[in-house]
Amino acid sequence: MNKIRILLVDDDPNISHLVDLYLTKEGFEVSTAQRGDDALKAFKASPPNLMLLDVMLPGMDGWQVCREVRKVSNIPVIMLTAKDETFDKVLGLELGADDYIVKPFEPKELVARIKAVIRRYQSADAPEKELSFPGLTINISSYTVNYRGQSLDMPPKELELLYFLANHAGQVFTREQLLEQVWGYDYFGDSRTVDVHVKRLREKLGGCEEYGWNIKTVWGVGYKFEVK
Repeated sequence: MNKIRILLVDDDPNISHLVDLYLTKEGFEVSTAQRGDDALKAFKASPPNLMLLDVMLPGMDGWQVCREVRKVSNIPVIMLTAKDETFDKVLGLELGADDYIVKPFEPKELVARIKAVIRRYQSADAPEKELSFPGLTINISSYTVNYRGQSLDMPPKELELLYFLANHAGQVFTREQLLEQVWGYDYFGDSRTVDVHVKRLREKLGGCEEYGWNIKTVWGVGYKFEVK
């Protein structure tokens, strides 16, 4: 079985060295970069299975790197940062990051987060999974959404959220449950990122009520994919 290849991007050589040692000990194959622009070059030269990406980087910050990676790839991205502001967490997740871990962190927690994200992506690579509703087709294998006969440009997390809700049509989920199921971990902090993603889905799926389905807010509880 091939090793999981991780690209570690951090401009602190001490942190980079320690994380490299720990992940290598856990059986991962690790390559490193200290600048954002160098990280993109390394990514394009040999795409990893997962990227650990510091936010504050020289050359190009982590958010810019994440944005560029998401234009061409759905590989898992975990943001590493000393910042613990809700705004920063929400921004990272909105840009397509799969997880967000604040320094200083315990190596065991980092490994657990990595394994959780990888499990989700490996399950998404299972035999093709496609959901169809009037006017809408969601394919989780190819990460494509077709609405009203047109392909929609949709970031991975929006698509995964839509697929999860649609795959459990009629079932109500709290924001915390959605964060755990779609993002793959228990999110401690503000759960507004779910509201942001739902808002963007509704904007892209405008007029869906005429097809007999929609993403409905269940006040005081959460959201559900309702089919009439």
